[in-house]
Amino acid sequence: MKLASFPICAALCAFAVSSCASGSSDMQEAYLEKAKTTMQSVYTCYSVAENFLLRENYPFDDGYKAGYLASEEQASRPNPYSYLWPFSGTLSAVAAIMETEPSYQDILTGRVLPGLEEYYDAKREPHAYSSYIKSAPASDRFYDDNVWLGIDFTDLYVLTEKPEYLEKAEMIWKFIESGIDDKLGGGIYWCEQKKGSKNTCSNAPGSVFALKLYKATGNPHYLEQGKALYEWTRNTLMDSTDFLYFDNINLSGKIQTWKFAYNSGQMVQAGALLYGITGDKKYLSDAARTAESCYDYFFEDYTAEDGTSFRILKAGNTWFNAVMVRGLIELYRADGNRTYIDAVRKSLDTAWEKSRTEEGLFNDDCSGRKTNETKWLLVQGAMAEMYARMAAL
Repeated sequence: MKLASFPICAALCAFAVSSCASGSSDMQEAYLEKAKTTMQSVYTCYSVAENFLLRENYPFDDGYKAGYLASEEQASRPNPYSYLWPFSGTLSAVAAIMETEPSYQDILTGRVLPGLEEYYDAKREPHAYSSYIKSAPASDRFYDDNVWLGIDFTDLYVLTEKPEYLEKAEMIWKFIESGIDDKLGGGIYWCEQKKGSKNTCSNAPGSVFALKLYKATGNPHYLEQGKALYEWTRNTLMDSTDFLYFDNINLSGKIQTWKFAYNSGQMVQAGALLYGITGDKKYLSDAARTAESCYDYFFEDYTAEDGTSFRILKAGNTWFNAVMVRGLIELYRADGNRTYIDAVRKSLDTAWEKSRTEEGLFNDDCSGRKTNETKWLLVQGAMAEMYARMAAL
């Protein structure tokens, strides 16, 4: 079927940073409009005529091969549509927009969920979402891909009270639990078909997912699992010198010491959630120490054209930054410290002016100093999500 394009609202391009400083409600409305306009640009630039799926890059490159998969065979096979991970960024963005504008559910049900169902794998048990569409040859299933979806579905259930979203979340949780065993003392694997490592990107958000399910349902099993995953990740993958988190540990016990914003940010969010649930200040202390190091490590000094200096998000993987922002927001709601939130706002204000293209898409650098010839779908969803989250504060 032919899908209607969403026009880009060109007038919104004129929003300046000053328009976000005229008052809280005006600021929230400005961020909300920027989130929606970014999603309009996504559907204009990445949509295909034949279904609800999206291209992974703009301009479309039919020879593109994803470099983030576990299977070399799958990674080497060109595919016309986005993999699940970049597509899932549109679900996160739309769910975040719905926090402020519930009527945006029309986009969720009319465009995002029909596309997402193309990745749903009911052939393998437990059911879950595959990394590529089900009409293609069978693809790997990643625990972290599914965790992000489970978090979104839980948030959507809390927002709407629609039981089908909770059913999806709990179905996904069964898949996540199937990726836990006693090797290395616990923890969730990264990939169902390549169980060679247990990664922070599956365990830290796994804790967040379980804790959100506990808050949504009151089921103590989810709280128990949320605590266990938090403690396993803290004890196994935290760098005790700065309270940031390493990327993964393999089954031989070797730790990969890469540090990414989303890993540490999800432990901030898990700690803040645990503090809210239990009242135990050790969790708040953990979250605050990791957040402080995130601010030092994943932000940088920036001087604006008017000579004003402030800190903004470093260039890199914008989606990693967006997931870190979730944790910084959770911490802000617990301790009221605006330092990190203000830095995020300034980053987003700068990005709107310096990093946004005439198509309404973003480069992978808030400062605009770095540009990308190809615009990745996941970056656009992440930017829309961050604007929406600022609107909801």
